[in-house]
Amino acid sequence: MIESRHKYLFLFPALFTLIAIIIFPLVYTFRLSFSSWDVVQPTLDFIGFDNYVRVFNDMRFWESLATLGTVVLSVVSIEYIIGFALALLLWQDIERNRFFRVLFIIPMMATPVIISVVWRTMFHESLGPINDLLTMAHLPTVPWLSKPTSALIAVIIVDIWQWTSFIFILLLAGLLSLPHEPYEAAAMDGANRFQTFWHVTFPMMAPITIGILIIRIIEASKIMETVYVLTSGGPGTSTETSAYYIFIRSLREFQIGYSAAMSIVYLLLMILALMLIAKGLTRGLVSKGG
Repeated sequence: MIESRHKYLFLFPALFTLIAIIIFPLVYTFRLSFSSWDVVQPTLDFIGFDNYVRVFNDMRFWESLATLGTVVLSVVSIEYIIGFALALLLWQDIERNRFFRVLFIIPMMATPVIISVVWRTMFHESLGPINDLLTMAHLPTVPWLSKPTSALIAVIIVDIWQWTSFIFILLLAGLLSLPHEPYEAAAMDGANRFQTFWHVTFPMMAPITIGILIIRIIEASKIMETVYVLTSGGPGTSTETSAYYIFIRSLREFQIGYSAAMSIVYLLLMILALMLIAKGLTRGLVSKGG
């Protein structure tokens, strides 16, 4: 019985860390969201729901949320398709393809800021190598960072280039953990490669796929460094995501109370969206696997 009590003592360091780095900042942000703290009036005067009313009337916030949704949907979908394709290519001969496995995960090792600086140079309209290659191929050059649509595409390309490797390495690990018996049964039934993938591999990978997609959606929804370095939210506000807009309001304009309210609204919307996405993925993938 004494040992049973003592084992809970080992939970206190982790519990204290959780309270210090997650729960306390969350509670304090919630308190700030009901205050008028800004650069003019740096106090915690209670102002009720004024900040939340302002958030719901702030069209720029909702536009940034729509932009974020476009980015997240695009990058996660494309990264999953490319990552799965690469994982399938290296799955059967993992020892011989060790070099390519290491090569594919290199982009994930660099910081988003450094990668964005490099890509900003590559996207330069007159000096960048991407437009030079388009010119050599007799194709029209693209104003990558000066037009709304192309700037958004540039942000998506950079994120895909960096984080496809994250999905690739997790899917590869999942593929390596699959049992061999279903494949032997499929071979005995005369299934071809596509039938084996669609009816055996993909359904068995469904639980892993759901976890990977949820993690990647959470991470992609926090995109800020790439936008900050690559486009600064421009041209205009065409590439301004929610995190970047909150950054502008909080650390540039010092509207701390208002940015805290935006953060809380954004958090609640993300929780709701993730619940719906997880439920949809579970119904669509796990039910198929069953």
